Amino acid sequence: MIVPAKPLLFAIGAWLVLGICTAFVAPLQAAWQLTGATILLWGFVDFLLARWQPAPSMQRVVNSSLPLGEWSPVEIRLHWHGRVAPGAEAFDHHPQDFEQQGLPARLETHGRNTFVIRYRIRPLARGDHSFDCLGLRVGSPMRAWQRSMQLGAAQAVKVYPNFAPLARHALRAVDYRNASFGLQQRRRRGQGMDFAQLREYREGDSLRQIDWKATTRMGKMISREYQDERDQRILLLVDCGRRMGARDGELSHFDHALDATLMLAYVALRHGDRVGLMTLGGPERFVPAQRSASTVSNLLGALYDLEPGTQTSDFERAAQRLLTHERKRALVVLLTNLRDEDDESLLAATRLLRQRHLVLVASLREAALDEAQSQQVGELRDAARLGAATGYRRSRDAAFKRLRAEGVLCLDVPPQKLAVEAINRYLAVKAAHQL
Repeated sequence: MIVPAKPLLFAIGAWLVLGICTAFVAPLQAAWQLTGATILLWGFVDFLLARWQPAPSMQRVVNSSLPLGEWSPVEIRLHWHGRVAPGAEAFDHHPQDFEQQGLPARLETHGRNTFVIRYRIRPLARGDHSFDCLGLRVGSPMRAWQRSMQLGAAQAVKVYPNFAPLARHALRAVDYRNASFGLQQRRRRGQGMDFAQLREYREGDSLRQIDWKATTRMGKMISREYQDERDQRILLLVDCGRRMGARDGELSHFDHALDATLMLAYVALRHGDRVGLMTLGGPERFVPAQRSASTVSNLLGALYDLEPGTQTSDFERAAQRLLTHERKRALVVLLTNLRDEDDESLLAATRLLRQRHLVLVASLREAALDEAQSQQVGELRDAARLGAATGYRRSRDAAFKRLRAEGVLCLDVPPQKLAVEAINRYLAVKAAHQL
């Protein structure tokens, strides 16, 4: 598309003003006609030049896998094969659910023919997305027109759960000496169930650790060192029902649950355990328990395009499905948002699972619930809000009490603390040899 540029519009405007003046000053008519002919010739010649002006080649450089909520760079390379008129403006048609910084970009050509445009994007929704064409507006050689071009083709990208914190904190998550991450120290040197090695006796070792045969043979005190049991099974049961669409800030409870899933899976794999996944309350996905370098990638591939739907989660049916998939004993971690109406359904599901597995119900608690109970009461509306929040909190506490009475492990935490608390509970289970 070719449209008039500002110089041409200004010239036409001045010519029209000059035409008005000729009604009062007759000698100006010759100048007005000459000016009109000049503008017409200028516009016609420049229009032809604009049509023949070659389009540049374009290349977009962006990662095909992007983390949710994190800024990522995009680079666009433009190269003209001929002379370029000074001044051009570009706007990249990024996916609709992305924020951007740095567009539109103004290109000051000054005779050059190769340019690089850099800007940033921030995905706000997971799943499959696509970049459209690049919109480019270039001035004509004589600056009378502007030509709009659409360059390049659609380019697909995948937005995954936020694995940037996973990359930043994964090593700290398994470093028991670092308390800043919030993980509790669970393991003590030499304790565990699986034999690891023999070593020289150290002050503080218990008598049960001493290997008397090795001590007699070596002529000095030798202790056995044990490690936590390995090759155990962790099954992550992720709720995709309507309850998980609640939001505290930019991220939904479902996004926080996915982050916790990845963090817990990574730590469990570092401890030599097998990790599997199953979903409920939406699209049914299942990843069997496995221990390999690609396990986290397999979990990402199964989860990245899921969103909480409008269905009601059927915990009992999910428990039956899980029992058909996994017959060996495992730690089943259910990530959900517990409601008071879930009492009977969840109890029935946990009773089924408890026949073979150890069950941990990790529930996300809305920040509004804590805020309502901490606010001061100044008027009747505040009192009503406090009363409703207190009643709802009591019903939740009663549901958790009934679950604990059935031997179910429970967590009730704000979304931001879910990952750390779930990992702490997993480490506590390992240290107590409950699995």
